[in-house]
Amino acid sequence: MTIPSKSQDESVNLSFFRTSFQRFLPNHQAVSLAFILATCFILIYSLSNLLMPVFTSIVLAYLLEGIVAKAEKIKIPRLLAVYLVFSIFMACLGFLLFFLIPIVSEQTVELVQRIPNILNSAQHEIMRLPKIYPKFISESKISQMMFSIQSELLSYGEKILSVSAASVIGLVSAMIYLFLVPMMVFFFLKDKELLVSWLLQFMPKDQYLTVRVWQEVDTQIANYVRGKFAEVFILWLASYATYAALSLNYAMLLSVLMGLSVIIPYVGATLVTFPVLIVAYVQWGLGGDDFMYVLIAYSIIQALDGVVLVPVLFSEAVNLHAVAIIIAILFFGGLWGFWGVFLAIPLATVVKAVLNAWPRIDDSGVNMNY
Repeated sequence: MTIPSKSQDESVNLSFFRTSFQRFLPNHQAVSLAFILATCFILIYSLSNLLMPVFTSIVLAYLLEGIVAKAEKIKIPRLLAVYLVFSIFMACLGFLLFFLIPIVSEQTVELVQRIPNILNSAQHEIMRLPKIYPKFISESKISQMMFSIQSELLSYGEKILSVSAASVIGLVSAMIYLFLVPMMVFFFLKDKELLVSWLLQFMPKDQYLTVRVWQEVDTQIANYVRGKFAEVFILWLASYATYAALSLNYAMLLSVLMGLSVIIPYVGATLVTFPVLIVAYVQWGLGGDDFMYVLIAYSIIQALDGVVLVPVLFSEAVNLHAVAIIIAILFFGGLWGFWGVFLAIPLATVVKAVLNAWPRIDDSGVNMNY
């Protein structure tokens, strides 16, 4: 039996560590990609609060760029396409600010003010349970539970109203944002080539792997985010038309919640069910036909969203496991709040594309027979 010498052991160890290092950073292209990803992450994470209007403008300009590109394909000059798309964007922003948000805010305040009446109605129904099931539920436990729920909901209502008051105080900063973001979106669209060429001069020259990753994720991110905006709009419009036709109270507020619920996969649809059914129950009770109509309409809308709308809008999206989606929502939502939750799946797609495109070496290259 031959005993390996100390020099042989050191040589094997060096070879093993060198190969392990190359597995993560196999070549200079991978180093460039890692440097770009790390730089972008550090800048966004550290400057997100300071430069949030800039990042928001970049995201909006990226989304609108797809529409501009489609307009260019039908022989519309780019400058004219930019003006047309930006005009539509400003019209949508005006609709949001001067029509939708005031109605939603008014209905939210009205709903919060009615929370005590809703709790009293719910308490009246719940207090019947000890008479029906005396062996399982006592009146003291029900009273204690209802008192805790009422205190929590009232505190949440006060927080909502305080946030509304604080938003009035911060109206000046909001107006500055409303002026800066559209202006930056316009210039990002108009001077795209100039800004991109200026940025590329600071990038590493060998960008083959970076370009490969970007090409892989560009279509996926664009399709997902634009499809998600379309899904939010369609679901909001369909819900509002349905609830208004059924004369459901707070139709605009509930339909907006329905639209925004699709931003958080799996969780959003579950959470929005409760306010819709609670409002319908308080308005008509369980015995009325109108409550059943709302329940059936809500179920049909959710079913059509999952069976028809999602497959049509996201036919080219990358499939991610449910666990990966939930982890991405928790991680990126914890980092960047609303935008982190909204962009969790596109960012998870970026991570998946980087892992798929990352250069690999043959594991057999490591000689462990010593």
